Amino acid sequence: MGSAAQARAVRNYRKRLKKTGMARFEVVGLDRDRELIRKLARKLADESQEAAEIRARLAQGIDEESKGKGAIWAALRRSPLVGAGVKIKREFTTGRKIDL
Repeated sequence: MGSAAQARAVRNYRKRLKKTGMARFEVVGLDRDRELIRKLARKLADESQEAAEIRARLAQGIDEESKGKGAIWAALRRSPLVGAGVKIKREFTTGRKIDL
């Protein structure tokens, strides 16, 4: 920070944001997405019905694509082949001989 006055101004600004339920944060993304992310943040900040719908759609899309532990298993369980009685058998091999 440049001076004590600047530090105080930033501190006061963040207090005002916090009182309104807002937060300032930094994200890292592609440069070409900068304006899109800013527009999205503005839409979400106004707490309208449209913002709630956008928030719900984004949350659903992110939840479906989550790559956390068990995500592959969950995706397989959602498959239309679950309960179809498909038997998949893997061939057993002893490996191959290599010359060292």
